[in-house]
Amino acid sequence: MFFDFLKTPPVLDEESVQWQFELYEWALQNFDADIFFNQSLLVEPSNKFFPGQADNIEDMAQIIFDKVKEYAALKHWPCRLSTDQTCATQASRIVVSGALRDVNGVEPTDVADDDRLLILYDPRQVRNPEAIIASFAHTLSHHLGSMAEDIPPGGDDNWPHVTEVLAVFLGFGLMFANSAFVYRNVTCGSCQPTTVNRQAFLSQYDITYSLAIYCVLKGIPAKDAVKNVKKTLRSYFKKAYKDVRKRESELEKLRALGQD
Repeated sequence: MFFDFLKTPPVLDEESVQWQFELYEWALQNFDADIFFNQSLLVEPSNKFFPGQADNIEDMAQIIFDKVKEYAALKHWPCRLSTDQTCATQASRIVVSGALRDVNGVEPTDVADDDRLLILYDPRQVRNPEAIIASFAHTLSHHLGSMAEDIPPGGDDNWPHVTEVLAVFLGFGLMFANSAFVYRNVTCGSCQPTTVNRQAFLSQYDITYSLAIYCVLKGIPAKDAVKNVKKTLRSYFKKAYKDVRKRESELEKLRALGQD
């Protein structure tokens, strides 16, 4: 033990690593492993993935949200956006016709506003694209996760953390890693910021490790992902990617779920 200081420290503590692999297993079992392995994309924070322009915040938010739904294979979910926090208790659940996830789904047009899933957002986040993309993905993951047949590892006590990993599983890991800051609201009207970060529950290292699991399972080379990871996390992502690749038994267990 005198030479313990010579050992390479773990990328992430083993308990957290195993919890993340268990979460991926839960997600694959409940949210269509075929879509994950064969159709989901690693969504990049770029104009290529989020094309379109608008001359007001509301329309821009809608453009971004529609693309988030599409990449999450939730395009058929009837939703509506609002910045009115007083509406938070309305339409908190959604009735989905057919599969929970459907890459070819079409949103019905005959659903009344009151019956659509209400998605609240802070309009200031529109000026911080990665933060609002992650926030939309996290909100959708919350509703998707609540419809799982099985209780996730960690249960309700870790629900916000579970749904962050679920959002990474849906393809939004880059935005989550890059925007993993704690949101602090500013109440002083004269010093209100023009942009805000999202509220984060897992550390940037936990989220980046989850992103590495996604990339390895999907066969995405580290170099193709790391170019979109913020500079302060690139070294860590490479280490996490190498660590995940060494975990053959965990990976084989997850890959087998895509062959059922």
